[in-house]
Formats: sequence, structure tokens, C-alpha cells
Amino acid sequence: MPATRVGPAVLTACLLAAAPAFADQPSIAEQTVNAMNAVWGKHAGMRANHAKGIVVEGTFTASKQAASLSKAEMFNGATIPVTARFSNSTGIPNIPDGNPNASPHGFSIRFHQKAGDVDFVENSLKFFPFHTIEEFHDFLLAVAQTGPTAAKPTKVDQFLAAHPAAPKAFASVAPPSSYSRETYNGVNAFILINAAGKRQAVRFQEVPYDGTQHLSAAAAAQQSPNYLEDELPQRLAKGPIKFHLIAQLAGPTDDIKDGTIPWPADRQRVDLGTITITQVDPNSDATQKTLLFLPGDLTDGIEPSDDPLIDARNQAYAVSFGRRSQ
Repeated sequence: MPATRVGPAVLTACLLAAAPAFADQPSIAEQTVNAMNAVWGKHAGMRANHAKGIVVEGTFTASKQAASLSKAEMFNGATIPVTARFSNSTGIPNIPDGNPNASPHGFSIRFHQKAGDVDFVENSLKFFPFHTIEEFHDFLLAVAQTGPTAAKPTKVDQFLAAHPAAPKAFASVAPPSSYSRETYNGVNAFILINAAGKRQAVRFQEVPYDGTQHLSAAAAAQQSPNYLEDELPQRLAKGPIKFHLIAQLAGPTDDIKDGTIPWPADRQRVDLGTITITQVDPNSDATQKTLLFLPGDLTDGIEPSDDPLIDARNQAYAVSFGRRSQ
């Protein structure tokens, strides 16, 4: 099974995104990747963010309830292969897994349908710190301008005071005991369409069968630098890792355009099926260099919402992929 199917149109888009803009001002996606490089450095062949990661393989089997929400092929009940990647935050390839800056941790999943691949790109934040890519860019600039001797209030202090959702979102993460014991959230809304044409806004979530388990900051600091990557194959040697794929259904008053606003906890959740991880890709380091996960790479039965971050993420990931592929 091929790990990725990047077609000519996607490759062209990536190369265009990575090329210098004809206008005087580079695109906001290019500016954001530049800001990531300013904060975390440039590392040839590596992602601008979530640089450290490990590729795994497995399957997905939809639940009986899934087809009532979406006509997508992946929800027809058949078992299909998946390629996924667990990762640490930042663009630092050797960041210790227990470093506070390694959170939020990521879980990107590619569902290999016959009709074409579908990507879900999730992380452990319970909601997103920024409403737009411009806000994320400005935060990165503030970090780049805040050194250990910066006067108070620093640029970061000023940014967080002006954007109260950001510190609340950052406070929602903690280091997991295992990649398999973390809950991963899709902080953007998507629209599911069923065979009757009914549309339902949802946010996706991957919940571990074994339950979520976090470490304290002190305990995480005592772990080996690669404890998450080292533990994963050891756990898989004992049996597969399973996640529930959950859809949280938006209510009529819920904001589907702003990822900084969590939906109420009492909103209905539907179990769409089981993601089963069976093995680490034996060529993980090589494979992950070729993988481009795009949250807007969807299929008939799943559409993006009007959240501006979905397209912004697509563009920024394409810029990063184009640069690391050159």
C-alpha cells in the first residue's frame, strides 16, 4: 500500500506555494512559515512545525451509525487501510518528547478510500488558540521578539493579554504517557452530508480505547528524550492500539467558523468507528518526508466549513512541503 498519493495538481500547488511571490509582499502562508523558521530554525527536509514524528499503519472500520451522518465511502462499514503520523509540536526535530513546547502533540490520519484519500489533521488542544492564520503569525513574531532578557511585559505577554483564548487553549494540553493515551481533537468544523442530503456540522475527535493519561510536567521532564517514540513499538508488540473516531455535533447556535470557541460539553457525540493502529512504518523517517497531510483533502460526503483556518492550514502546509521537498 502506498503511504501517500500526491497527484500532479497537489504537487503543482505545493511548488507554487513554495515559490517566491510575484507581489512585493509574500503570502500570509509564506510569512507564517518564515515566522516558524525564525522561532525554531530551519532544518533541511523537515516540517516547519511538528517536525519530530513517527509514521504508523493500520485500518479504519466505520460504525453502523456513521452512514446516517455521511455518505462518504469511508463510512460504508468496510475496513480500509490508514496511514497516520504521531508528532510533537515545534519545528525542532530533536525536541525532547516531555518538553512543554512539544505539546500540543499531533495525530494526522490518511484514510485510503478507493474513491481517493481523506486526511484528518488533529492535535491535543481542546480548542485552537487563534481564530485566523494572521493571529498565529503575529504570535510567532511575538515569540521571536521575546528573549530571556526581554523587558516585562514582553511581546508574548502583550499578545496573550490581547488574545485571551490563546492562554486558555495552551493550558488545555499536557504531556501524554503515550501517543496511544492521548485524545486528539479536530479544532475546525466540517460538514457531513448523508445520502438524503442532510447536512450536519461536526468537529472530529480521536479518543483512545485505553483512556487518556497525562504526566505531570515534573514527571515528563524525567522521561528519556524519545520516550513517546520508544514506547510506541513496545506497546504495539503487545497488540494493536485503538481509537474511537468521534463526531461532536454542532447545535443550531454553535459557532462553526471560529476554532477558538469550544462547543458545550453536552453536545451529542456519535461514534463513527474504530481506528486500529497495528504497526510502526519500518521506513518511518523516509516515509514522513513524503507525506503531506491536508485538512482540506476531503471526499464526497465531507465538506469544509466556513472556518478560514482550514484553507489557511492547507496553504501553510503546502508551503512547508514545497520547501522541504526542494
